[in-house]
Amino acid sequence: MATKGTVNGIIANMVTIVVDGPVAQNEICYITTGSDRLMAEVIKVEGSNAYVQVFESTRGLKIGAPAEFTGHMLEVTLGPGMLSKNYDGLQNDLDKMDGIFLKRGQYTYPLDKESLWEFKPLAKVGDTVIAASWLGEVLENFQRLKIMAPFRLEGEYKVKSIVSEGQYKIDKIIAVLTNEAGDEVNVSMIQRWPVKIPMLNYDEKPRPFKILETGVRVIDTLNPIVEGGTGFIPGPFGTGKTVLQHAISKQAEADIVIIAACGERANEVVEIFTEFPELIDPHTGRQLMERTIIIANTSNMPVAAREASVYTAMTIAEYYRAMGLKVLLMADSTSRWAQALREMSNRMEELPGPDAFPMDISAIISNFYGRAGYVTLKNGKTGSITFIGTVSPAGGNLKEPVTENTKKVARCFYALEQERADRKRYPAVNPIDSYSKYIEYPEFRKYISKKINDKWIGKVDEIKNRLQRGKEISEQINILGDDGVPAEYHVVFWKSELIDFVILQQDAFDEVDAVTSLERQESILDMIIDICHTEFNFDTFSEVMDYFKRMINICKQMNYAKFKSDDYYKFQKELEELIAERKVAEHK
Repeated sequence: MATKGTVNGIIANMVTIVVDGPVAQNEICYITTGSDRLMAEVIKVEGSNAYVQVFESTRGLKIGAPAEFTGHMLEVTLGPGMLSKNYDGLQNDLDKMDGIFLKRGQYTYPLDKESLWEFKPLAKVGDTVIAASWLGEVLENFQRLKIMAPFRLEGEYKVKSIVSEGQYKIDKIIAVLTNEAGDEVNVSMIQRWPVKIPMLNYDEKPRPFKILETGVRVIDTLNPIVEGGTGFIPGPFGTGKTVLQHAISKQAEADIVIIAACGERANEVVEIFTEFPELIDPHTGRQLMERTIIIANTSNMPVAAREASVYTAMTIAEYYRAMGLKVLLMADSTSRWAQALREMSNRMEELPGPDAFPMDISAIISNFYGRAGYVTLKNGKTGSITFIGTVSPAGGNLKEPVTENTKKVARCFYALEQERADRKRYPAVNPIDSYSKYIEYPEFRKYISKKINDKWIGKVDEIKNRLQRGKEISEQINILGDDGVPAEYHVVFWKSELIDFVILQQDAFDEVDAVTSLERQESILDMIIDICHTEFNFDTFSEVMDYFKRMINICKQMNYAKFKSDDYYKFQKELEELIAERKVAEHK
């Protein structure tokens, strides 16, 4: 019999309910107010009092309102038909809802029960299966999606029956499984899974090492992220977090892209809805939206739904990873998620940590990032979730708790800088403060030596050192003036500017320059390193500046030309002639 209760305290979205039976942490309940049923989640239990966070506005809710507990946690419904969908944080299908604004207490089913799917069996009668074993597959938006044994299965089961190839609805029983005790499990194409519990349906989780090509040079060349890796992009307002996320979403080598707009302003979320359907996938030439799922949660929605949205997105990502797919999950912004945690913690009068965030904010962030990763499935196949979150620190302060705690767990750090953005040096990623821990891993070094060459990492380290040296000389020039430092110092500075303009800066709105293949990045890196190793002959600092400005202009024109095209070779020849003008002759 379901536990019932009565509301006896309301603080904004946190409601206290006196219950008449047992309730569990994270259990879902519905509170009735007027004609509306408001969904809520248990976040704390003290004796007969259950503290719940309501996923809707509590306006008009009164003491004494009845509540009924469901006996299960907040779950997502998984199955064919999720690609190209727009969901809210509770996985309601936004496209099925009426009107401009979401109505309180209105919930929609996330999948389409009427559509027919072409099912192809992969298992046969008599096969032994376990949780998440592949039973069959369907084709959705040119993606082969697996229909799996229920994730909740414990132990081994035999396939008693499975339907033949044909068209079926998602709620049709496609297989019957039985265990040694004779218990039967009916399997449809639909799965349900609690969002707060990680899916552990894999064999092992090795350290990731395969580079995830994003086409963004400042990432791929200087601080690469790997397939199944974690990274985050902190930066103040206006530094280009959203544009960089869009570029990575569009260009990264991923099978599925999930965008979690967590607590963003409504106009930015609308931008995602209007822009993403227009984007073309550079890998397939098809619409990017065909392999994208958007979880939208605006800043004016209740904080509890904001907290749920990131877990909903991660659970959907884990579902596709169990199919052996490469998933890219982008969360914008995890700061808003942390602020939701802070708000609920404060309402529960918990002891506050730094900046009033919960004391366990570090563990919460760590556990969430830990759900991403590269895994080997039980059948020997591999799947991955690459997670990149953005952080919006107040006033661009990278010392605040969310940034600091994320830094501890995310392996890649892409610091967006206001100064670079103000100087229109996009993407405004600070190349000196940013880092990738993956570049230190022996597995990655071995992989990159085979994929590119064994000198790649040494060249990248040299580029970073030259950028650091260029920054130091720039400060000296600012203090002493152009005449106050020797010409050779100006050469070192302008070589670092060459690296900045040609490798770091990229035009996200140019068809060619927006995406740079790894082969082309190798060519650009080799070209810049050769120039940096070349000795030039100058008498005054003005000669240095004029010469390198000409060189930067030619190199940028090369970036805008198609790789190995006639124009590309024309600019390459111009560059060679320019280098010959000032190159110091080598003595034999």
